[in-house]
Amino acid sequence: MTEMTDGVLHTLFRSEQGGHEQVVLCQDRASGLKAVIAIHSTALGPALGGTRFHAYASDEEAVLDALNLSRGMSYKNALAGLDLGGGKAVIIGDPDVLKSEELLLAYGRFVESLGGRYVTACDVGTYVADMDVVARETRWATGRSPENGGAGDSSVLTAFGVFQGMRASAQHLWGDPTLRGRKVAVAGVGKVGHYLVEHLLEDGAEVVITDVREESLRRVLDKHPQVTAVADTDALIRTEGLDIYAPCALGGALNDESVPALTAKVVCGAANNQLAHPGVEKDLADRGILYAPDYVVNAGGVIQVADELRGFDFDRCKAKATKIFDTTLEIFARAKADGIPPAAAADRIAEQRMADARAAKAEKGSAPAL
Repeated sequence: MTEMTDGVLHTLFRSEQGGHEQVVLCQDRASGLKAVIAIHSTALGPALGGTRFHAYASDEEAVLDALNLSRGMSYKNALAGLDLGGGKAVIIGDPDVLKSEELLLAYGRFVESLGGRYVTACDVGTYVADMDVVARETRWATGRSPENGGAGDSSVLTAFGVFQGMRASAQHLWGDPTLRGRKVAVAGVGKVGHYLVEHLLEDGAEVVITDVREESLRRVLDKHPQVTAVADTDALIRTEGLDIYAPCALGGALNDESVPALTAKVVCGAANNQLAHPGVEKDLADRGILYAPDYVVNAGGVIQVADELRGFDFDRCKAKATKIFDTTLEIFARAKADGIPPAAAADRIAEQRMADARAAKAEKGSAPAL
């Protein structure tokens, strides 16, 4: 326990990955709930981020995942142009075994206890129906069903935003914002990936896929027999003639083993935290692989759920998600101008927006009363 606490506290208080405003450990023994809610920043507004339900190898891994994911949400929301900060929650355990109405209600009470500092939504292992249950105990649950005042499945606009990021990557690299004739590999065709495949096929791309779940593969292959499937991610990244690789499952897909094996010229996918460690972005750049920062291109979902806070309008959300194309091009231009990888350029832009917001709040707070 001491080692776990030391590791978490070092990350929270002393590492560059820390700087979180608040971390809440939640437990409800009656339902079996063990959860972590991490609020990274409220500089731009309440912290918005999904709830991940996952069987972590250790409690420390769960806490560190919440810290990393919440920090990523601050940057994502900033670059998406949202007046929202970054937060994330993880529920520890196998959702197929542990998830229950009682557990989700207990979790909702913890979210409510934060008084609106944290707004939750769906993530890996949680779905619209789950948010409907959570919302029975808190006002601060988005990603609900249309029947319950929500926007429904946020995966729709997440995939649309990733597609816009791919179009921007094609524009930057090949001078044309189309995927027609390009070979695109999609790793993970679940909640987001199967919608992304639809966009790619409509645009005329050749698509290769893989997924650990046979039912996810079958759903795509039965509907689109022209799509090719390979055994696993290792085979996928080595597929000859790839133009774009889209990691759409869990994080850490870009690491010291996968990057040297990549045949693609572009990486642009929906998964969060794709870079296994900070040095990977330089490894990609050194190999001449264009990386579209994950938290930029996968922001369509958070744009969608955020809109629930003002009364959901799909067309308004889609128009905002379309701007991911322009934001991605801006990041590529900034990276080229500053001589840095795109991930670093994206960070600089997001950090500047958050710093400006903090400065404005400080100036307002120090102003004399009239």
